[in-house]
Amino acid sequence: MREVELKSVVPDPEVTIAVLCAAGAAVALEGRLSDTRYDTADRSLVARDHVLRLRAFEGGAARHASIDWKGPTTHSDGYKVREEVSSTVGDAAALASILESLGYLVIREIHRNIWQGTHLGATVRIERYPRMDALIEVEGEPAAIEAAIAATALPRAGFTTERLADFVARFEARTGQRAALCDRELLGDYRYAANA
Repeated sequence: MREVELKSVVPDPEVTIAVLCAAGAAVALEGRLSDTRYDTADRSLVARDHVLRLRAFEGGAARHASIDWKGPTTHSDGYKVREEVSSTVGDAAALASILESLGYLVIREIHRNIWQGTHLGATVRIERYPRMDALIEVEGEPAAIEAAIAATALPRAGFTTERLADFVARFEARTGQRAALCDRELLGDYRYAANA
């Protein structure tokens, strides 16, 4: 499957959510989204710009998890594009144990509270991190992305193909604070590289 997306800082998540809902967006998920990224000891996946991710969602009674692979990032007509393959997982903790038993190491944890909806064929997700700017990610085909961005009432110029690490760097330069993308970083444990 081809993942096509853009991201932007969202200054006021609640206002943007209200604007999207007023424009007809349908809420799909609200809750906590946790990503655990894995690699080999020699970082062979990162070296090839591949991502191996175990993703878990918890929101109210809803719980689900997936194992995802993403191929190298490319750019097409101003959009970030990657190949992505995902499969649902029944027991995320068991799969994490399997990956670690096979020699994969955790290289990054990302925790955020999300609101995710669909609008005119695009998926729109607002992400609130432990300590960093809130971001909005819009994914779908280009025409659907543009329609959803227009519905957010956010400036189109703010939407970019940049990676999470780029948003982290800007937050840190602007605020003088170290960003925290996961719970352990909020507690001062920065064992993972920001660009992993």
